[in-house]
Amino acid sequence: MAVGLKPLGTLYPVPGFELGVASAGIKKVGRRDLVVMRCAPGSTVAGVFTQNAFCAAPVLLAKQRMQQPVQYLVTNTGNANAATGEPGLAAANAVCQALASQVGCSLEQVLPFSTGVIGEPLPVDKIEQALPAAIADLTEDNWALAAEGILTTDTLPKGASLQVEHEGVTLTVTGISKGAGMIRPNMATMLGYIATDAKIAQPILQNMLLDATNQSFNRITIDGDTSTNDSCILVATGQAAMPTLEKAEGTLYHKLREAIFSVAKQLAQAIVRDGEGATKFVTVQVNGGATAQESLDVAYAVAHSPLIKTALFASDPNWGRIVAAIGYAGLANLDTSLVQVYLGEVQIVQDGGRAASYLEEQGAAVMQQAEIDIRIELGRGSCDETIWTTDLSHEYVRINAEYRS
Repeated sequence: MAVGLKPLGTLYPVPGFELGVASAGIKKVGRRDLVVMRCAPGSTVAGVFTQNAFCAAPVLLAKQRMQQPVQYLVTNTGNANAATGEPGLAAANAVCQALASQVGCSLEQVLPFSTGVIGEPLPVDKIEQALPAAIADLTEDNWALAAEGILTTDTLPKGASLQVEHEGVTLTVTGISKGAGMIRPNMATMLGYIATDAKIAQPILQNMLLDATNQSFNRITIDGDTSTNDSCILVATGQAAMPTLEKAEGTLYHKLREAIFSVAKQLAQAIVRDGEGATKFVTVQVNGGATAQESLDVAYAVAHSPLIKTALFASDPNWGRIVAAIGYAGLANLDTSLVQVYLGEVQIVQDGGRAASYLEEQGAAVMQQAEIDIRIELGRGSCDETIWTTDLSHEYVRINAEYRS
């Protein structure tokens, strides 16, 4: 039911970054569910991780190892290895050790990632048995298969890629992500991997990822739930014939920053388009907030309202639900007489009440569309924020009711 999400386009190989895919049979026999990624020696790596207090065992280990030179990433689907305590940490470490032993690196140079069912023991034996096949499959042009190998309830793989020129050198930025449910990231998405062949100092790379995340993965929501396993990794392999970017300034910095932002935004929006059971892709834009946070508070109040989300599914222009959500978003001393609300180009609320020009047929026509814009003008300041969300359908309930079956 993906809304406007097309099959993968061209995903340019990133020199110095290889991906290998295999089937471990974790949840379903024959399904690609194990991905190994190799970073060229000298690569710099940045990461952002979930702020859920029940963060998964692989998240805990990956966060600890970010200060070490990272050489390999290993991802399994079908099992989150979350809420598994010390046995979960031991299991994640066992997978990392098995990989390290086979490729000849240290345990600390391997970052683990998992996604799937929470609270179940990680099937280490299955993963270890599949590692040789994933390692043998390592190649720079395996992005598309890796995008399939990290999926759970997603209906389509998600990837984005672009190239930029700088002083005669072509630089590549390519990324993949997964996520369709349990999506309200509080740092990144369920899982995301972006790589570039540029040479970027680690502090600059980390700041680039934080900025990109805050404008992409931290601006999406499907069901308001933040995963225990959210992780997003940005790798700079340094294979391009260019100097190391060491300062957040200059033409090269801005080109790379915009390229990474663009890829992250495309991946984030793809997650929303493929939201579990989604039939609508909804942009909620809130302008004129006194602060960025209050604009976000209003946007998320609208995006998370079950009444609004079900009205979107039903194509019902019940604009009173939007007004109610704005009202309970928690803005101090909100002057409702300044509030304007639009569905697409149709003004439905003017100066806090029903717009005199508004006709129900106009709102219904907008709500019938697969892609809908909700724009709210608060008239309190100059801070604007935009997030992306979905409707809430019968299919979402079915998918999550049957998730473990």
